[in-house]
Amino acid sequence: MGSEDPHYSAWKDKKDGTACIRDDRYLEPFADALRYRYAKFSEILSAIESSEKSLDNFSRGYQTMGIQRVKGGIRYREWAPSAREMFFFGEFNNWDRHSVPMQRDEFGIWSCFIPDPEPGVPAIKHGTKVKAAVVPHHGPWLDRNPAWATFCVQDPHTFLYDTVFWNPPEKYKWIGPDHVKRPSSLRIYECHVGMGTNDLKVGSYREFADNVLPRIKNTGYTALQIMAIMEHAYYASFGYHVTNFFAISSRCGPPEDLKYLIDKAHQLGLYVLMDVVHSHASSNSMDGINNFDGTDHQYFHEGERGRHSLWDSRLFNYGHWEVLRFLLSNLRWYMEEYHFDGFRFDGITSMLYLHSGIGVQFTGNYNEYFGLQVDVDACVYMMLANKLLHDLHPDVAVTIAEDVSGMPTLCVPVEHGGLGFDYRLAMAIPDMWIEVLEKEKDENWNMGNIVFTLTNRRWNEKTIGYCESHDQALVGDKTIAFWLMDAAMYTDMSCDGYPSPTIERGIALHKLIRLLTMCLSGEGYLTFMGNEFGHPEWIDFPREGNGNSYQHARRRWDLCDNQSLRYKHLYAFEKMAHALDDEHPFLHFQAHQYVVLSHEGDKLVVVEKGDRLLFVFNFHHNQSYSDYRIGTYWGGRYKLVLDSDGTNTGGHGRVHWDVVHTTNTEPWHNRPYYIQVYAPARTCQVYYCYETWEEAAQKEGKAADAQSKPATVVTEIVDKKAASEKAVSGAEDVEQVASKLRAKLTTKAAVKAVQKEAV
Repeated sequence: MGSEDPHYSAWKDKKDGTACIRDDRYLEPFADALRYRYAKFSEILSAIESSEKSLDNFSRGYQTMGIQRVKGGIRYREWAPSAREMFFFGEFNNWDRHSVPMQRDEFGIWSCFIPDPEPGVPAIKHGTKVKAAVVPHHGPWLDRNPAWATFCVQDPHTFLYDTVFWNPPEKYKWIGPDHVKRPSSLRIYECHVGMGTNDLKVGSYREFADNVLPRIKNTGYTALQIMAIMEHAYYASFGYHVTNFFAISSRCGPPEDLKYLIDKAHQLGLYVLMDVVHSHASSNSMDGINNFDGTDHQYFHEGERGRHSLWDSRLFNYGHWEVLRFLLSNLRWYMEEYHFDGFRFDGITSMLYLHSGIGVQFTGNYNEYFGLQVDVDACVYMMLANKLLHDLHPDVAVTIAEDVSGMPTLCVPVEHGGLGFDYRLAMAIPDMWIEVLEKEKDENWNMGNIVFTLTNRRWNEKTIGYCESHDQALVGDKTIAFWLMDAAMYTDMSCDGYPSPTIERGIALHKLIRLLTMCLSGEGYLTFMGNEFGHPEWIDFPREGNGNSYQHARRRWDLCDNQSLRYKHLYAFEKMAHALDDEHPFLHFQAHQYVVLSHEGDKLVVVEKGDRLLFVFNFHHNQSYSDYRIGTYWGGRYKLVLDSDGTNTGGHGRVHWDVVHTTNTEPWHNRPYYIQVYAPARTCQVYYCYETWEEAAQKEGKAADAQSKPATVVTEIVDKKAASEKAVSGAEDVEQVASKLRAKLTTKAAVKAVQKEAV
């Protein structure tokens, strides 16, 4: 072994926030910026530990703030530093604004205590409405929802949200585990509970738990990411204009129903991520936290800095002590009260920079990521949040950052000077796919550009890849399936007869796009619900402009379930792709990945990935290739384990599953071996090297066996009966295929059968 890289050695043990430079030489000129950021983090953490005993204790604000049921009565505490007076009122005192005054302490925290009328009888009944009255130094009284409210409901007359004191006599009894450990392969199903129904309405937590969770598990996803959990007054905001941070969306049901959903997900072994919005807040004052104490700078920055001009929302001041308590406690609240396992942080770009990313074209120049434009307070908050979550649940917590800027160190551990996220979203990839679908015929797609975009990510920082999320299907855009097939999806999706050219092309390319993205784009994978079976059209929430229609704010599960429609073929292929990753893992950190071929003329992309898998993609619109030579790192015997052209997934069945390919020892494509395959137009195949020559030699007791193979390509045929148990047959049921892929493809018995029967 050679000596250690001097650059790596010089930085690897640094404790001042610059250890991350060991893996990225381009960071070296910005060492001072990294030191300053880490010093600010250390300073705030030390202050928290000094004044609040620990970060753990600091993040328990939900146990002392807001409305609390305590011994002998109800206690209400609220931070409102600029209020002149405060009162607490509601149904419990016939909405008398004056009968329960609150007292202020030196830190601007107001409190009151309401004694129980008699032992065991709460002073405030469960399910009744309450409000806070804030008297500012100037102006009229302000009726406010408590900032730490845990449940709010919309008034049908005023359409404003009111706080409901939620203290059910019987607490929810959890059945499954409190948390699910982070999956080794993170395959995320992004979902929206309200949209999760086939009906023209807002879906409920219980409906989603009973009807959609089994689908997610059956498809093969290992995690779900739930959007729009925090209460938001405007349904069409997709949950991103949060009004009440500790309250769940009441449109979909009460807190116990969300707990039922998460509990059932855990019983199914599904990891549950929450889409958390700490980058901004709704500008609503009547039912949100904006102008809570009569000023615009309580939770947010003052003036224009505290407003996002494009989102019409408020931007947090992460330098305020109580804002840190509020947000950190908010994360812990959802992990402890609702048993969420991890978080996807929305709008990270807006947090990272004082310009919020508005009007900035990021080029990748490191000067864009360090300097006076960076919000160091926000960076410190993210470091604290990631430290808190990973310290609390080291084997569970996963944090994902949605950042479009490409900030270096985003997914580097805090102790090395990074912000501490586990994954970042590969946000350029879906934009690339939409661009090529919109602007170019697939005959002209640039293979090099596609492969570059799919693989262009920061080394040693984990990435979640995806070809479409909820963003790509919002009104004004459409799903990939609809880009490919458009209006033909209304008339030509029947399985009766031969598919139209548009549908045949669309189904074929849909499979290629999704599998290539899954293969190359990162260490995890994500899709938005319904897109796994090629959901048509777009997303549009009820609003005045569409007659308040739910037509496009639901999921058409009936299309997938209808066995006479071709959606079932896309869904079948999706399931097999997940089954492949279960059997031969390729979606994990530092998995082997090598692009063997990206041929512009032939429109071929070949990739070595993970557990001895060889992916072959032929994007050519009409050219199939026989005996196409493909270089590979692994010499040995290969079997086909996934085929987009299988008849059971709507293909033509042109590739034989009972063929075993052996490698030739002649170098090809800069690889030591090659195999020859048949690659039909607009299809993809995945081959698995089930036995290397070294393994064969060891088993046969002949050390030189791997070096003595003939120079010609040998095609071996295995017993058809044995092959049918392991390969995808057009006549087999999809469920059986997925089961067999999971259970049999790599069993010792299967390998021995191939070895024994090979000719």
